[in-house]
Formats: sequence, structure tokens, C-alpha cells
Amino acid sequence: MKGLLLVVIWLSGLSQPKWETDISVARKQAAEQHKFILLNFSGSDWCAPCIQMRKEILEHPEFIAWANSHLILVNADFPREKKHQLSKNLQQQNDKLADQYNANGIFPLTILLKEDGSVKKSWEGHPKMSAEKFVQQLNNLIQ
Repeated sequence: MKGLLLVVIWLSGLSQPKWETDISVARKQAAEQHKFILLNFSGSDWCAPCIQMRKEILEHPEFIAWANSHLILVNADFPREKKHQLSKNLQQQNDKLADQYNANGIFPLTILLKEDGSVKKSWEGHPKMSAEKFVQQLNNLIQ
């Protein structure tokens, strides 16, 4: 039990993964590093399932540890509160991403993309699984 506690403490010290906001930067990084892209559409200040997914999966130490070495992460956020308003340029980028990958406006929508931007798998809504199971599913998909 003590060993498990030490692992949890060690994992909790991991740095948060960097979430890109520009898909072209992410595609370039994915091509250079031969990684998949995980694109997450969220409503960070109004979408309860988005907030829950972020807390339970995307901020979980196991996901962070795995994502840091296996994925390029992209967040397309659509906040509603004025205090969280995006820049005009970023809003246009996110709208363009939504036109391409999320025409039905599903939140959250998480998509695993290949280097070239083609869809490998998508999850509509909060995946009803633990962070560990989500990482396992991702790992199986990229092998």
C-alpha cells in the first residue's frame, strides 16, 4: 500500500499536458513526433459533462502521464461567459474546427485523429469510463 501511495504522489507531481489551440501547429507536431492528436470540443464554463470529463479523465494523473508521451492535445473551447470570451482569431479557428469535425455541436466531443487529420475514433459526450480505461482504450487504438 505504501508503494502505491508513493506512485500516486509521484504521478501527482507531473506537469499538466500542453493543450494546443491551433490545429495546424498540432498537425505539424504530430507529423514530426509521429503521434496521434486528441481533439476535445468543450464548453469550459457551461457544459457540465465537459467539466466532469476534464476533472475525471483529462486532469487525471494516469491520463496526463500517458498523454505527455503519446499524444498531441488540442482543445477547441466554446465558453459562453463574457469573462471567458476568446479572441476573435481563436474563436474563428474553433468555429472552423467545429465545421470540420463537430457539425452537430456535440459537447463534449473528443476525437482521436491521425497525423493527417483523419478521424480514428470519436467519443460523444463524457465517456462512461474511468481515466484508466480511457487510457487503455486510447493505447489500444494507437498500437
